[in-house]
Amino acid sequence: MIALVDYGAGNLASVRKALAAIGASVWTPSVPGELARAHGIIVPGVGHFDATKGITEDWRTAIRATVNDGAALLGICVGLQWLFEGSVEAPDLPGLGVFPGRCFRFDGRQSGDTPRLKVPHVGWNSLTMPRPTRLMAGIPPGTQVYFTHSYAAPIVDDTAAVCEYGAPFSAAVERGRVSGVQFHPEKSGDAGLRMLGNWLRDAV
Repeated sequence: MIALVDYGAGNLASVRKALAAIGASVWTPSVPGELARAHGIIVPGVGHFDATKGITEDWRTAIRATVNDGAALLGICVGLQWLFEGSVEAPDLPGLGVFPGRCFRFDGRQSGDTPRLKVPHVGWNSLTMPRPTRLMAGIPPGTQVYFTHSYAAPIVDDTAAVCEYGAPFSAAVERGRVSGVQFHPEKSGDAGLRMLGNWLRDAV
């Protein structure tokens, strides 16, 4: 059973639809204690990092406890950023701190003849994989996925996929049973469903 956390900032309907397409049983817990029965937890998100303040301390504690008991955790978009220590978008708000570093804003300024980057970064872009991971199993380099974001996570030892938009950033991370993707797998066609399927197999 997969718990889809609703803290008021997630695109739950499309994530739920994508999970149904790969045969996942999904529910949205109403209180933190319900997470104890989850095999996997998904923290989605769109918009401002400040929205993650909706993941209150009791939810943070329950998420950590459930993962420590063996459940898998996946963050999507702002959910990935929340797995880091924080973001310059809301500097006083801490992330979960699974991965080191703080998320940064894309700098649209470019030098010389290079066109100015549009921020936010919206649309399809390609991935490179610096190391083999369960999340990216069967996903070839150059696979295109769908992004929409103005802030991004730094490259770390746990980076599972890299994208570049003016600067390289972590498009996906994986450490043990904790994973995150900056792009939207639920909007990334067959490749996105393959990644969700990879994560689901790890969760169950």
